[in-house]
Amino acid sequence: MIENFNRFVLANAGTLLDGLWVTAYVCFWAFLLAIVLGLIACLIRMRLPYARVVAIGYIEFCRATPILVQLLWVNYVWPEVFGFPQTVTGAGVIALALQSSGYLAETFRSGFEGLPKGQREAALAVGMSRWRIVSRIEAPQVGLVVAPLVVNQLAVVVKSSTLVSIIAIPDLMYQGLKIVNQWYEPIEVLTTIALTYFALLFAISRIANCAYVYFQTKFGIASSR
Repeated sequence: MIENFNRFVLANAGTLLDGLWVTAYVCFWAFLLAIVLGLIACLIRMRLPYARVVAIGYIEFCRATPILVQLLWVNYVWPEVFGFPQTVTGAGVIALALQSSGYLAETFRSGFEGLPKGQREAALAVGMSRWRIVSRIEAPQVGLVVAPLVVNQLAVVVKSSTLVSIIAIPDLMYQGLKIVNQWYEPIEVLTTIALTYFALLFAISRIANCAYVYFQTKFGIASSR
């Protein structure tokens, strides 16, 4: 087994690292886009009554459609209908973002609705604008409350990103499967990929938990944990 590990994993370490970099790139931009889209959908649903039905339709579509279907839909249909994305990487980023934005929109909404209504009424009474109320009062509190759920969604994005290999994005899974199909020796390669995803998600979880505890303590929401 050690000989196979050296032959199939270490000998292809550069290829696997390139795939890991692509995975990190796709996940980063997909998650960032998902946060933006989810926050916009949440605010439209809560603050713009005349556009609420559009936001609800968007959220429910993103949540109810399988990620594999969204991935193929964005990659093969969008370029014909909308003219973009022009690359498979762009399609992967958008598809992953769509999937997560629906869940994040509901996560943000639960955070906003959990705030005491008296805060908003008091801010309006002293003449604060709606934007300042959201940015200075509500958003920081909501960020701390929903942080664990947001990090959980990041983990979902990372795990779902393994599917982008089916549209030929050269991520970690794609590179690993290419090595397996070349030598027909899956044990060492797929085990290495599994352990890599485990280490990546474990590191994200620990870092996010430390940051969560730090900011909770800093803002006096929890003295210790």
